[in-house]
Amino acid sequence: MTPVTAPPAPTSHLPQRGERYRLVAPNTPTAPKIVRDFVSTVLWATGHPRLVDDARLCVSEVISNAYCHTDSPQVRVEVTVNHRQVTVYVTDDEPGRLPTPPPPRPPGPDADADESGRGLLLVDALAARWGTTAYGDRSPHSKTVWFTLTAAGR
Repeated sequence: MTPVTAPPAPTSHLPQRGERYRLVAPNTPTAPKIVRDFVSTVLWATGHPRLVDDARLCVSEVISNAYCHTDSPQVRVEVTVNHRQVTVYVTDDEPGRLPTPPPPRPPGPDADADESGRGLLLVDALAARWGTTAYGDRSPHSKTVWFTLTAAGR
Protein backbone atom coordinates (compact mmCIF):
# COMPACT_ATOMS: atom_id res chain seq x y z
CA MET A 1 0.00 0.00 0.00
CA THR A 2 1.30 3.44 -0.90
CA PRO A 3 1.88 5.74 2.10
CA VAL A 4 -0.38 8.77 2.13
CA THR A 5 0.47 12.15 3.56
CA ALA A 6 -1.81 15.10 4.08
CA PRO A 7 -1.20 18.38 2.30
CA PRO A 8 1.23 20.66 4.10
CA ALA A 9 -0.23 23.26 6.41
CA PRO A 10 -1.68 26.22 4.50
CA THR A 11 0.28 29.43 4.33
CA SER A 12 -0.57 32.21 6.78
CA HIS A 13 -2.85 34.20 4.45
CA LEU A 14 -5.28 31.29 4.18
CA PRO A 15 -7.92 30.44 6.80
CA GLN A 16 -6.33 28.59 9.68
CA ARG A 17 -9.43 28.04 11.77
CA GLY A 18 -12.30 25.82 10.92
CA GLU A 19 -13.20 22.21 10.42
CA ARG A 20 -10.97 20.21 8.08
CA TYR A 21 -12.04 17.33 5.90
CA ARG A 22 -9.63 15.20 3.86
CA LEU A 23 -9.89 12.78 0.98
CA VAL A 24 -7.30 10.91 -1.06
CA ALA A 25 -8.50 9.89 -4.51
CA PRO A 26 -6.82 8.06 -7.37
CA ASN A 27 -5.78 10.41 -10.14
CA THR A 28 -8.06 8.79 -12.71
CA PRO A 29 -10.82 9.97 -15.06
CA THR A 30 -13.34 9.35 -12.25
CA ALA A 31 -11.52 11.60 -9.76
CA PRO A 32 -13.45 14.79 -10.62
CA LYS A 33 -16.78 13.14 -9.80
CA ILE A 34 -15.46 11.54 -6.61
CA VAL A 35 -14.07 14.84 -5.38
CA ARG A 36 -17.12 16.89 -6.49
CA ASP A 37 -19.38 14.58 -4.50
CA PHE A 38 -17.08 14.74 -1.46
CA VAL A 39 -16.90 18.55 -1.49
CA SER A 40 -20.66 18.85 -2.04
CA THR A 41 -21.37 16.60 0.93
CA VAL A 42 -19.00 18.57 3.15
CA LEU A 43 -20.58 21.90 2.18
CA TRP A 44 -24.16 20.67 2.64
CA ALA A 45 -23.27 19.11 6.02
CA THR A 46 -21.52 22.25 7.27
CA GLY A 47 -24.24 24.72 6.30
CA HIS A 48 -22.85 26.16 3.05
CA PRO A 49 -25.41 25.02 0.45
CA ARG A 50 -25.10 28.26 -1.56
CA LEU A 51 -21.45 27.51 -2.28
CA VAL A 52 -22.02 23.97 -3.56
CA ASP A 53 -22.39 24.77 -7.28
CA ASP A 54 -19.34 27.06 -7.44
CA ALA A 55 -17.27 24.62 -5.38
CA ARG A 56 -18.23 21.69 -7.60
CA LEU A 57 -17.23 23.58 -10.73
CA CYS A 58 -13.93 24.87 -9.31
CA VAL A 59 -12.86 21.55 -7.81
CA SER A 60 -13.77 19.73 -11.00
CA GLU A 61 -11.51 22.05 -13.01
CA VAL A 62 -8.58 21.76 -10.59
CA ILE A 63 -8.85 17.96 -10.33
CA SER A 64 -9.19 17.64 -14.12
CA ASN A 65 -6.01 19.69 -14.53
CA ALA A 66 -4.17 17.34 -12.16
CA TYR A 67 -5.36 14.36 -14.19
CA CYS A 68 -4.58 15.88 -17.60
CA HIS A 69 -1.23 17.50 -16.76
CA THR A 70 0.45 15.25 -14.18
CA ASP A 71 1.42 11.62 -13.71
CA SER A 72 0.70 11.78 -9.99
CA PRO A 73 -0.94 8.50 -8.93
CA GLN A 74 -3.28 10.24 -6.51
CA VAL A 75 -4.63 13.61 -5.49
CA ARG A 76 -5.12 14.74 -1.91
CA VAL A 77 -7.98 17.07 -1.15
CA GLU A 78 -8.47 19.11 2.01
CA VAL A 79 -11.52 21.27 2.63
CA THR A 80 -11.33 23.85 5.42
CA VAL A 81 -14.70 25.25 6.42
CA ASN A 82 -15.60 28.04 8.82
CA HIS A 83 -18.67 30.23 9.10
CA ARG A 84 -17.36 32.82 6.59
CA GLN A 85 -15.55 30.84 3.93
CA VAL A 86 -14.52 27.53 2.45
CA THR A 87 -11.04 26.78 1.13
CA VAL A 88 -10.30 23.72 -0.98
CA TYR A 89 -6.71 22.49 -1.41
CA VAL A 90 -5.82 19.97 -4.13
CA THR A 91 -2.33 18.48 -3.89
CA ASP A 92 -0.59 16.24 -6.41
CA ASP A 93 2.86 14.68 -6.37
CA GLU A 94 4.21 16.25 -9.53
CA PRO A 95 5.21 19.87 -9.04
CA GLY A 96 6.08 20.64 -12.64
CA ARG A 97 5.07 24.11 -13.70
CA LEU A 98 2.72 25.87 -11.30
CA PRO A 99 -0.56 26.68 -13.04
CA THR A 100 -1.47 30.25 -13.88
CA PRO A 101 -4.61 31.44 -15.60
CA PRO A 102 -4.26 31.51 -19.37
CA PRO A 103 -4.81 34.84 -21.11
CA PRO A 104 -8.42 35.41 -22.14
CA ARG A 105 -9.19 34.19 -25.64
CA PRO A 106 -10.93 36.47 -28.08
CA PRO A 107 -14.25 35.07 -29.24
CA GLY A 108 -14.05 33.55 -32.65
CA PRO A 109 -15.83 31.11 -34.93
CA ASP A 110 -14.27 28.12 -33.14
CA ALA A 111 -14.80 29.48 -29.61
CA ASP A 112 -17.53 26.96 -28.80
CA ALA A 113 -15.57 24.03 -30.23
CA ASP A 114 -12.40 24.78 -28.22
CA GLU A 115 -13.34 23.93 -24.64
CA SER A 116 -9.88 23.39 -23.16
CA GLY A 117 -7.84 25.97 -21.29
CA ARG A 118 -10.73 27.68 -19.54
CA GLY A 119 -10.67 25.90 -16.18
CA LEU A 120 -8.49 28.32 -14.25
CA LEU A 121 -10.33 31.26 -15.79
CA LEU A 122 -13.50 29.83 -14.24
CA VAL A 123 -11.77 29.35 -10.89
CA ASP A 124 -10.48 32.92 -11.08
CA ALA A 125 -13.97 34.23 -11.84
CA LEU A 126 -15.75 32.28 -9.08
CA ALA A 127 -13.26 32.23 -6.21
CA ALA A 128 -12.64 35.09 -3.80
CA ARG A 129 -8.96 34.16 -4.21
CA TRP A 130 -6.90 31.24 -5.43
CA GLY A 131 -3.27 30.29 -5.84
CA THR A 132 -0.62 27.62 -5.97
CA THR A 133 2.14 26.46 -3.67
CA ALA A 134 5.09 24.16 -4.44
CA TYR A 135 6.61 22.12 -1.61
CA GLY A 136 10.16 20.88 -1.32
CA ASP A 137 12.36 23.98 -1.47
CA ARG A 138 14.88 23.77 -4.34
CA SER A 139 13.59 20.46 -5.70
CA PRO A 140 9.82 20.55 -5.29
CA HIS A 141 8.11 17.21 -4.74
CA SER A 142 4.47 18.29 -4.78
CA LYS A 143 2.19 21.23 -5.45
CA THR A 144 -1.13 22.46 -4.14
CA VAL A 145 -3.71 24.45 -6.04
CA TRP A 146 -6.19 26.10 -3.67
CA PHE A 147 -9.22 28.33 -3.91
CA THR A 148 -11.41 30.13 -1.38
CA LEU A 149 -15.13 30.69 -1.76
CA THR A 150 -17.09 33.07 0.46
CA ALA A 151 -20.80 33.49 1.01
CA ALA A 152 -20.41 37.11 -0.11
CA GLY A 153 -18.68 36.09 -3.37
CA ARG A 154 -15.70 37.90 -4.89
